[in-house]
Amino acid sequence: MAHSALTARGLTRDFRGFRAVDSVDLEVADGSVHALVGPNGAGKTTLFNLLTGFLTPTAGRIEVGGRDITGLPPEKIARLGVARSFQITSLFSQLTCREHVELALGGELGWKFWRSDKLLHRHREQAMALLDMVGLGEYAASTADSLAYGRKRALELALALALDPKVMLLDEPTAGMGIEDVDRTVDLIGRVRAGRTVVMVEHNMSVVGALADRVTVLQAGRVLVEGAYAEVRDDERVITAYLGEVTVPTGPDRGASLRSSGDPAQGKESGRVAD
Repeated sequence: MAHSALTARGLTRDFRGFRAVDSVDLEVADGSVHALVGPNGAGKTTLFNLLTGFLTPTAGRIEVGGRDITGLPPEKIARLGVARSFQITSLFSQLTCREHVELALGGELGWKFWRSDKLLHRHREQAMALLDMVGLGEYAASTADSLAYGRKRALELALALALDPKVMLLDEPTAGMGIEDVDRTVDLIGRVRAGRTVVMVEHNMSVVGALADRVTVLQAGRVLVEGAYAEVRDDERVITAYLGEVTVPTGPDRGASLRSSGDPAQGKESGRVAD
């Protein structure tokens, strides 16, 4: 049986009387890709923020590799080998791709990196290797603001990889992308997952199906279903959570009624489902 890279037990978060995450148990196997999915308001982002230290749980416990990280700030969690990418890109517009990665690799220098080009550029070879890994080698000298959206997300992945993480948490890695960029990102995640554990929040179910070894579906802050993608996709509770109750008549209007109310088969295969 695989060891757990990331574990949550009874994880709960309240906001002024509203329970956004409610007693969630989560176990992410070492070396796996584990997807968190669910409709709007399911608690995915709050759970992600709890796992990465951007929020403190009201109750519960979080462990990384068997070590208790509950309540630790994000920078300490990062030092334990947990790296996160964000849904919204947060790059320096006028820095080049190589400079971004050099800064990430030289993070231990703190503010001193501004004082010396020698300190900044001592990581150049490693930075170029990471850019090549994510398909940005030819864009090393390009500024962040000149990159297409999909390449900005690839740069953010390179920044996460610069921390040499054991666990990578990806927040909607394909959000806002066209089909070509989605395919490129799926291929990229498939390559960089080697030797790592990946947890991702993702709405595009075709991406989940292509990458995830296990899927946890959240609804109203609680775990609704967990299992392999094929099992989760066909679970009636998941179909109902995404599409609402579907009434199937027995008469000749059966097909029309399914289409108008959200055919579960169409919903499962259409790729992107409702947020």
